[in-house]
Amino acid sequence: MSYVRSRRSNPLLRASAAVALVFGTALVMASIFAAAAPPAPTIDIAKFAYTPKEITVAPGTKVVWANRDETPHTVASNDKSFASKGLDTDDKFGHVFASEGDFSYYCTVHPFMTGVVHVRKP
Repeated sequence: MSYVRSRRSNPLLRASAAVALVFGTALVMASIFAAAAPPAPTIDIAKFAYTPKEITVAPGTKVVWANRDETPHTVASNDKSFASKGLDTDDKFGHVFASEGDFSYYCTVHPFMTGVVHVRKP
């Protein structure tokens, strides 16, 4: 009988268990939603070209450029809304496109290299 009484008389233990349950559930839910987030679209820079040359994304999407060439390149928008530093081999640059529109870009080192990010609501 003392076992039943001590179990019922320990509200701190019950509160701790409830808090642990809430935090455990929150961690599981966060990992489920984090795993469900799509990866950022990547544009490869290789052989003096952006691949793909054009891409369409939703507003709020982060686009990443990755230099796969042995030569340094940059990514600079024609409207000056974003620009990378010089990207060496395997360097990356990312930009979040908040608003709709067509965003043309080029390499400032090699201006013949061009591309476009189309931002459209789904």
